[in-house]
Formats: sequence, structure tokens, C-alpha cells
Amino acid sequence: MKAIVFHHYGSPDVLKCEEIARPTAGDNEVLIKVRAAALNPYDWHFMRGMPYLIRAMAGLRKPKVTRLGFDVAGQVEAVGRKVTQFKPGDPVFGACAGARAGAFAEYACTSESALAMKPHNVTFEQAAAVPMCALTALQGLRDKGHIKPGQKVLVNGAAGGVGSLAVQIAKSFGTEVTGVCSTRNVDMVRSIGADHVIDYTQQDFTKRGHRYDLILDAVGNRPLSAMRRILSSNGILVMAGGQAGRWMIGPVARAIQASLLSRFGSQKLVGLLARASKEDLSIMRDLMAAGKVTPVIDRRYKLNEVPAAIRYLEEGHARGKVVISFDDSHKASNQIETTSNFRRVPAGLDTSGGQVGHQSRIRGKKVVVRQLPRQDPGHLLKDRRHDLVVGVYLRGKEANFEFLSRIAISMRDPR
Repeated sequence: MKAIVFHHYGSPDVLKCEEIARPTAGDNEVLIKVRAAALNPYDWHFMRGMPYLIRAMAGLRKPKVTRLGFDVAGQVEAVGRKVTQFKPGDPVFGACAGARAGAFAEYACTSESALAMKPHNVTFEQAAAVPMCALTALQGLRDKGHIKPGQKVLVNGAAGGVGSLAVQIAKSFGTEVTGVCSTRNVDMVRSIGADHVIDYTQQDFTKRGHRYDLILDAVGNRPLSAMRRILSSNGILVMAGGQAGRWMIGPVARAIQASLLSRFGSQKLVGLLARASKEDLSIMRDLMAAGKVTPVIDRRYKLNEVPAAIRYLEEGHARGKVVISFDDSHKASNQIETTSNFRRVPAGLDTSGGQVGHQSRIRGKKVVVRQLPRQDPGHLLKDRRHDLVVGVYLRGKEANFEFLSRIAISMRDPR
């Protein structure tokens, strides 16, 4: 089978797509035919061996585990003799961790306890986007933040992998959610359920005078003194992200400062290290099945494009999740090109109630709702593989779509 391997720490250039032996499932393991995998900062930290503290467990001079990829979704290919919850053909999602890391491959093995059944209403790509980020968001809000209905919750970094899921999970608890993001992500964050959206390029959210019962900080780019200023008197700040650097001095110092500040006052500042949990994966499955959580996909790459995918992720501007897709039926979203040679979509199309994945017919043409990571309002897009003309969501007069902002409709040869 083909898989991404690396034998030395370094830049994405150390990653190679090679032919290796297909793994076999142990007694309590499941062999998965991978349909999609998702990237996390976890992957490039282990690829680079930074912060250096990682090398204490991953290998001082070179990696002990030469495979990458934590988040996985696919179909069960085979099961170990003690596996009772899955059978060949089952659609599953979950995690490949530790010595079984290696979701960036045609096949992957992992423990039965690290998997859950994929909901029928989400794609393999969406399911793969869930495990690490969703467990971080859920455990941060519920276990560390003690979230309660009616609370005011702020998510800093609401457009990222953790943040975009945290917004939706917080809404599922019946809270009033404010998301913080950049200008280009405002519409997307609003579309996934945020009650209020703050554009940090236009205003400093720590100086607005609003207070929150719970803050999930997935960025770590503001001083703790500023974050405390916008916490209610008994509020909780959950620190779920930040820049580690080579030696991890910054995060350690921040954690120590948070611990000391929490000792002198009613506000709580707590760190977060997500843990693997089959029960929490099942909770996320149920939230997705109920339509309360829909993962946001930014870009799709093929297996041999993993180095490029990690380079993009390292830039720090990914919207939602970056995924590796093994489905050749579509073109990677970053390869859709803008063109001005096609007519615009007329106004007044009746698409009320539509959502990503929804299909209907307009003027006798089959229409599929597709979520795109980036749009250029006023233009049309052409998918070079399928020769589909895609009408971009507009707020103006030329299109009147009432469902998710930042979506597009695709139809063959519209007239």
C-alpha cells in the first residue's frame, strides 16, 4: 500500500509517499481502508520534532514512529478476533495514535476503542475532520469549562479546526456564543451558529467591555491579564492552544502564570490536554447525526500532496480543517479556478432550507449544494475535472440564497 513516511525530523520535504506493507489487525484492533484523513498541528510538530520536548517520547535523533496521521475515517477492512463492535464494511471514524499512528495511508490500523460508527449524514471527509479537534473542544467546554445553558461563551479562534467545532458544540449546550476571527471568516463563523462575531482586525475583543462566563482560547495570542478583564467574576478561561516554539517556554510560563492567578480570585484559568475517549467520539457522532455539528472543510489534498497540505496548515490561516481525501470523484478545492467566461446565477432561485450535501432540481437541472473554502463574490468558478459551473453565494442582488452563508450551487451546463 502507499503511505506517507519520514525517517528524519525536518520540513515537509522529509515526507515521502512510499510503498510499504499493509498492516494487520491485532486481537483488539481494526484494519481500516482509509477514505479520508485530517491534518492537525500535532502532525507537523512530530514531523519537525518541535518543541524539542516531543523528542523525549518520539525519538531523540530520529522518529521512532515513521508514520503520520491521527484523524481517520474509512471502512472496516478486517477485525481482530476479540473485536465485537465492528465488522467488515462498517463506516467508521476515529484516531490512529501512538505506535499505530499512520492515517496518511491507504490502510490504517487502530484499536477498537479508538473508533465510532460514522453518521450516515456526513461524508468521510467531514468525519475525519472531527476526532482530535472535537475532543479538544468538547472536553475544554464541558470538563474544564463546566459549560451550562444560558451562559455567555466566547471562542477565540472561532474559524480554526478547534474553534469552528467549539462554536457548534457550545451552541448545542444552549449557550450564547461569540466567535472571534478575521474579516474573511466572519460570514463562515456566523453561518455555523455564532450569535455574535468579532472581527479582531477591526476591534480588540478584550477592550469592548463585554464579559463572558466561559472563554475557550484556541489561539493564546492575548495576555492573561486582558483575558481576565473580560471574564465574569466567576468565569473560566480554558487555554486550548498557543505557540509552543522550540523549547515550549512560552506555554509553560503561561500555564504557571495561569495557575498562580487562579489561586488569588474567583476566576479560573485552566490548561487543557485532550484525552482519547470512545464515549466522547460517540457524543460527537450523535451531534453530527442530529445536524447540530457540521465540520468545516477548508482544503482537500491527495495522499501524495501531504507535504503541500502541511505547508498550508503551518501558515496558520486554515479555515476549519484540511483533509486528505482518497476519493477521486472530485477535484481538491484548492484546485478550483476562477473564470469570467460563464454567466452569473440569476436571482430568486428557491433554495430555502438547503444545506451542504442537499440536492434538488432547478430549471430541470440537478443542483448540489457545495461548501467552498474561499469565494470571489461576483464571479463563477469552474471545476476543471467535472467541468461544473459553480455559482458563488452573494449577499447582493444577483443571488438570493437563504441558507448557509459562503456556499455555492453547482449545475451542469446551466442555461
